[in-house]
Amino acid sequence: MAAALAGLTLPAVVEELLSEMAAAVQENARIPDEHLSLLKFIFGPSAIQALDLVDRQSITLISSPSGRRVYQVLGSSGKTYTCLASCHYCSCPAFAFSVLRKSDSLLCKHLLAVYLSQVTGTCRQLKVSDKQLTDVLFAEKKQKA
Repeated sequence: MAAALAGLTLPAVVEELLSEMAAAVQENARIPDEHLSLLKFIFGPSAIQALDLVDRQSITLISSPSGRRVYQVLGSSGKTYTCLASCHYCSCPAFAFSVLRKSDSLLCKHLLAVYLSQVTGTCRQLKVSDKQLTDVLFAEKKQKA
């Protein structure tokens, strides 16, 4: 898990919590209640929403032969958002507004769901060609225009 979080600019407390959660899941196959409480304390209502996305298996890791990786998260509204865990980014409006513009949240629920799916090992996986991955990213850009 530490390798998956390398290079992120998350606060140390969040990285530590995710690492502890990953170790607990490996040992007990579940996230302990105290970690869930901390998650809710740090992220508020987004934590419950993110856990719901993980439970519904709404996160897909799309990877290409060149090593590029993006996550797609099917949001609760039915819209799919693209997340880049390597640079701590989500294409959803909540990320743009609450995380980037207002700075009143560390993460949106989609990006938190990506990290939680890494912790729990519940992320669906899809391997595509480099061109197909490029098409996924450009499709996201066209949706916004």
